[in-house]
Amino acid sequence: MARALARGGMEEVQVISLEQAEEVLTPKRREIIDQLRENDYDSVRALARALNRDKGHVSRDLGVLSEHAIVTYETDGRSKSPRLTQKYLVAEPIA
Repeated sequence: MARALARGGMEEVQVISLEQAEEVLTPKRREIIDQLRENDYDSVRALARALNRDKGHVSRDLGVLSEHAIVTYETDGRSKSPRLTQKYLVAEPIA
């Protein structure tokens, strides 16, 4: 599906299964994804402040998103900057 989208002119797409989306994309994690799509944050703490959430909770949610290759980290010394791996995230439709 990602290749078909790229051929249609939509690059930077990550495709996940519907089951994976239902499991991983909780409302709080979607909020994180939306924030990362709109802004760059130089740390997890800065992202947590922008979301008005506890840093530990945001860090755990980022960990889940990272396990599913939705988020990655740019490191600079001790600082970890969360980044989306792709600009678009698409859940595969049911076949």
